[in-house]
Amino acid sequence: MWKWPLILPGLALAAAASAQVASPDVEVANLREDVRGLSQRVAELSLKVERLEAENTQLKEGSRAPAEAYATVAQLNSAVAQLNGAIQAKVAESKDDTLRQVAAQIEKLGRQTNAALDALGGHAAPAAHPAGTIFTDTFPKEGVSYTVQKGDTLALIAKKTGGKVQEIINANKITDPARIYAGQSLFIPGGK
Repeated sequence: MWKWPLILPGLALAAAASAQVASPDVEVANLREDVRGLSQRVAELSLKVERLEAENTQLKEGSRAPAEAYATVAQLNSAVAQLNGAIQAKVAESKDDTLRQVAAQIEKLGRQTNAALDALGGHAAPAAHPAGTIFTDTFPKEGVSYTVQKGDTLALIAKKTGGKVQEIINANKITDPARIYAGQSLFIPGGK
């Protein structure tokens, strides 16, 4: 049975995530290329189904075996319908996953841009609470308290204390990691 090659879009997104500064235009272009590739694969599968139908018809006409030995048109149509449904579900799942990953990358780029602007001294107005921010409780409940110093970032704090950035964000319910400030007290899960 055919399996979707989700590795290729995953590798493209991983490469994009490892870059220091990536253009949102590049991310969108990559997404379009992934969708184009998936559309091409669906077209290839449709052609294969048509070829199989043609071969089945030829075999049916050329054989003297009883009709029960071959798939009926209704059975074939049912199988094609199931295959099309499975393909559409996988394409939708892949698109949703790709869009979530692109959205996360765009959000990360925005935070990096804000942090860079803050580092240059241009403190902008605080950002509004992002819609749909979800925090998890999957972080160690033991840790240390840390007071943010001037110039600290969450990555630097995590490095200093041995904590993990995402756990610090979840434990302190930080909606915009680029907006921590000197004097702020943070709980560092698993920190030393």
